[in-house]
Amino acid sequence: MADHAAHDGHKLAIFRGTLKFKSNTQKIWGVLIFLSLITIVEVALGYIKPDFLNGKIIGLKLLNWIFIILTLVKAYYITWDFMHMRDETSGLRRSVVWTSVFLIIYLMVILLVEGEYIYQVYKNAAVSFDF
Repeated sequence: MADHAAHDGHKLAIFRGTLKFKSNTQKIWGVLIFLSLITIVEVALGYIKPDFLNGKIIGLKLLNWIFIILTLVKAYYITWDFMHMRDETSGLRRSVVWTSVFLIIYLMVILLVEGEYIYQVYKNAAVSFDF
């Protein structure tokens, strides 16, 4: 069955062919372990909150940027492997990936701009700053 899956065009490698597997089951476990490691790093950083990651870059703490980047990496691998995007035509892959990339960038810009505006309103206005 594993040979059949490999001959049907399912690629049994991740990280652009760096890590290869013998069957789909092994690959699923490999991707699951990779995603779990990223999640463990995210949880550990969220729990520890190292002081050196509190510096701001483009309006957000470096720690928040790390969370955003690691979440995007997880989303990429979930889409690429579990939703079988790797087996689709390049046009479909590009349309899904580029649409998602532009949407994420757009939402992040809105979040940063509006968040800063609301912060300044509460900071400088007569409204009490309770949070």
